[in-house]
Amino acid sequence: MTRDELASASELLESAAEDTDSDEASERLAELAAQLDTLATDEHGPDHGRLARIQSALNDLSSGDAEDVTGAIEDADDQINEYRSDLEGV
Repeated sequence: MTRDELASASELLESAAEDTDSDEASERLAELAAQLDTLATDEHGPDHGRLARIQSALNDLSSGDAEDVTGAIEDADDQINEYRSDLEGV
């Protein structure tokens, strides 16, 4: 089962990782994209806490080193929020 919103967020972050001017931000974005890609296809879906930590890292990146790709990061964050809206729990 693929979680389409998380897969889409992963693709957006991969693109942002390629487009940013910051090597550090690129590495971090690629790492977060890989995490979301794994979560998108993992047998057990992620919980709110795991996704919140990813979103916190995205927020830090969009206001720091990866400011040049903020639009893509915000779009990825929106996809994660969309997925979380149907997730049971908190």
